Amino acid sequence: MNALRQIFQFTTNILSKSFALAGLVFAVTTTGSVFAQPATTYPTQPIKIVVPFPPGGATDIIARIIGQKMSERMGVSVIIENKAGANGNIASEAVARAPADGYTLLYNTSSIALSPALYKNLSFDTQKDLAPVILTTVVPMLLAVNPSVPVNNVMELAAFLKSKPGLVTFGSAGIGNITHLSPLLMMDQLGVTANHIPYKGSAPSVMAVVAGEVQFDMEPMAVGLQFAKEGRIKPLAVSTLQRSPALPNVPTLDESGMKGFEVGAWQGIMAPGKTSAVIVNRLNTEIMQILALPEINEKLQAHGAQILGSTPAEYASYLDSEIKRWDKVVKESNTKPE
Repeated sequence: MNALRQIFQFTTNILSKSFALAGLVFAVTTTGSVFAQPATTYPTQPIKIVVPFPPGGATDIIARIIGQKMSERMGVSVIIENKAGANGNIASEAVARAPADGYTLLYNTSSIALSPALYKNLSFDTQKDLAPVILTTVVPMLLAVNPSVPVNNVMELAAFLKSKPGLVTFGSAGIGNITHLSPLLMMDQLGVTANHIPYKGSAPSVMAVVAGEVQFDMEPMAVGLQFAKEGRIKPLAVSTLQRSPALPNVPTLDESGMKGFEVGAWQGIMAPGKTSAVIVNRLNTEIMQILALPEINEKLQAHGAQILGSTPAEYASYLDSEIKRWDKVVKESNTKPE
């Protein structure tokens, strides 16, 4: 796993730049923006945002929060359509093949950066057939253990794993997604291993930790937050460089002795690849202003999400770095999709 170690500094640099964009977001107000308003009549009809996961999950909830405010600001209905399956690829393909008129958008997650490495026969090219509009939020990953596990921090977990080679298990939301690959990155840096038990989603994985079926997992904050607050799981660390306001007393992995470690379940919005720059910039302007609203920040933080914000070009650059990053991880770990 040597190549995994080589990407940590690269990863930190890229994600640190992305988190720095949050400061740009809050420089935007509802009466001004960082972009000039394009001269266009768009939109004149309902906008559909396709979400790659079922209703009720963290991604769906955040997409609906943003979509509702888009509707209010842009004067048209914004419809959320859930199109789950194939690690987000079904939704991504649907948007990639949609008319490039700004009326069909994709609310994507970091899974879109994993698919090119995991699926060799994708019917669309992520970077050619989809146009980045904006990075919206990142949901920190929460490293947590069953309360019976006799550890209280990351280094104690590492020692526990070393003392029980081949006996400790960790859960994930499925083979090849970020909840599987992030713990592999963490354990590689710590020099330890554990047995992987995949589940069909983040909720079952967290419940497996609660029940003691597995000893630990690393799931999006929004999934494990309530269980952590209730004491049904023991939170050890969050995966972003900044602590989460939702669990302010839980340290970051960086603070816990893993200098430079940072991953997150980031989210963004994309349009069909040939969508005009005028429409992309109009969407970017509106959503940047939405992300700057205190009421939106409050709602997103309640679900464990931290605001990012970006230009389309910054998102394109970030996506390219993430695709390259996870390609190395997938190859080094020899991960195959389910």
